[in-house]
Amino acid sequence: MKLIIDLINKGGVAAMNFSISDTAEFGEYVSGPRVLPHEEIKANMRKVLSDIQDGTFAGKWIAENKNGRTFFNSKRQQLKKHQMEIVGEELRKNMIWGGDTDLDTASN
Repeated sequence: MKLIIDLINKGGVAAMNFSISDTAEFGEYVSGPRVLPHEEIKANMRKVLSDIQDGTFAGKWIAENKNGRTFFNSKRQQLKKHQMEIVGEELRKNMIWGGDTDLDTASN
C-alpha cells in the first residue's frame, strides 16, 4: 500500500498505473466503476471477485489484448487529461522532491 501511495504522490494516478502491471491497470478500469456506489461496495466487490475466480476477467483481458487494447488505451488517455492529473502535476512540482520524476525512487 505504501508503494502505491508513494507512486501517486510522486507522479499521480496515471504514473502509478504505469508502474503497476497492465493487468492491474485494466482491472482498475473495468472493475473500479463496478464497486461503487459505496452503499453496495461489499456486494459489488464479491461480483468482481467472482469474475476473477470464474475466468470472466481473464477472458475480457485476453480479448482486449487481441483487439488492440482500444478500451484500455482510451481509458489511459482519459486519465491523463483528468483535472486531478493536471493539477497534481503542478502541485508535485512544488513538493520536496522537486522535479524528480523517477518512479523507481518513489518509496525512498
